[in-house]
Amino acid sequence: MSESPSKKDTNDELSRVDAVSLAKMIKDKELSPVEAVSMTIERIERLDKDLNSVIHRQFERALELAASPELPDGPFKGVPMLIKDLWAEENGEPHHAGVKGMRDARYIAKADSDLVTRYKEAGFIIVGRTNTPEMGAVATTEPLSYGPTKNPWNFDYGPGGSSGGSAAAVAAGFLPAANASDGGGSIRIPAAMCGLVGLKPSRGRVPMGPEKEEWGVSIQHVVSHTVRDTSAILDATAINFPGDGVFAPEFGRPYFNENFHNLKPLKIGIKVSDPRVEVNPDCIQAVHNAASLLSDLGHHVEETSPEALNDTERVSELGWAFGTNWSVNIAANFAYLSKRLGRELVEDDVEPGTWFLAQRGKEQSAINFVKAQGVMANLRRELAGWWSSGFDLLLTPTTAQPPPLIGLLAPTEEDPIRASIESVPYSVFTSPFNTTGQPAISLPIGSSNGLPVGIQLVGAYGREDIILAVSSQLEEMVNWSENRAPFHA
Repeated sequence: MSESPSKKDTNDELSRVDAVSLAKMIKDKELSPVEAVSMTIERIERLDKDLNSVIHRQFERALELAASPELPDGPFKGVPMLIKDLWAEENGEPHHAGVKGMRDARYIAKADSDLVTRYKEAGFIIVGRTNTPEMGAVATTEPLSYGPTKNPWNFDYGPGGSSGGSAAAVAAGFLPAANASDGGGSIRIPAAMCGLVGLKPSRGRVPMGPEKEEWGVSIQHVVSHTVRDTSAILDATAINFPGDGVFAPEFGRPYFNENFHNLKPLKIGIKVSDPRVEVNPDCIQAVHNAASLLSDLGHHVEETSPEALNDTERVSELGWAFGTNWSVNIAANFAYLSKRLGRELVEDDVEPGTWFLAQRGKEQSAINFVKAQGVMANLRRELAGWWSSGFDLLLTPTTAQPPPLIGLLAPTEEDPIRASIESVPYSVFTSPFNTTGQPAISLPIGSSNGLPVGIQLVGAYGREDIILAVSSQLEEMVNWSENRAPFHA
């Protein structure tokens, strides 16, 4: 698809418009859905050969829907959307979960997942699917099935994982926001590494059915440039279906209309260390910078955090429990995908690290699995006590280290689980809140050698309203959406 220089310039200018503004332009007939989708397609075709973020393109279907009177008249009517190729299935389109065997079999999904249904009801037009590591198992996006996705800030580095394809596409200006999922930090880690906003909502806030359950450690949402996009898309999709396993309580809705200018002073704790890893000074500095901004806003900030997250023995126990739960879920994902494939996944279908984790998961006893759930439940109760004692938020680095070079987290024949082990420094601050189900957001405050790093704000269960309000305050002060990656439309 070729355009005149003037049209390209217009396209590139609109690549900096967020989803809320784009939706308003379409509603006001300044731009048609066909034009909005065509511009996104042009950016992907022109730029993604260098980035490798979009692994499946469904441009023809998207353009047909954009021109159709059947396009739902939702709050994001005509706005393009990319779907991460992991558990968010769309009828008639591939769903490979990063797995080579699913790719080779050219598996096509037979139904929409509930979240995809909500996207469509909101008027989003899905233009493709984004790259992800196999089964979302590691903090990098370098699957053997589709190759590595590059970071738009520096092609020598990865965008994080497992939502690295979505984060890279948004950071490069292909579109304002993209679907992402988070089972141990997989929204927040790529958001931090690509200079984006990444909210992991509360457990049960977003529907995960019909095949996945809301009570697990993983939840879906988006990565975006702005807090208001993250908030408005949450309003459009956080609508439960009958039979959903968990319903997160509502304290402040709609999130998009949260009046952050009238927010009362909050009590915020700070945590910048972890017993398991060394934290990069730039990641620590980002937290101190954010703390200074929060103090300027009138919030009370002090260096204190839940004791359970600082106790070496407790943290080690939690690591065992999370790892046990993780391997069992990988094994369960094998069964999930095998059912869709119509045969058992075998060793040649997957990467060595994934196979190792699946086998370890199959070997776990029911007693061990139940014990692991108990450890995570005890942490949930203890951390809930810290928040109920008077604290509103916890401030931490999103990751303990800045973005890694591509290949640094890749497995080797000698060490098939190298990627899992080397992912630990990137998930120590994020994964505890997958176990507790609390909402947490990564915000693009900080840098390291020209690459973005992020800070994380964690709220009490169900309190996305507080997180988003404070995030909006910080965004007004920092205006990070103006700071775009060097590789950008």
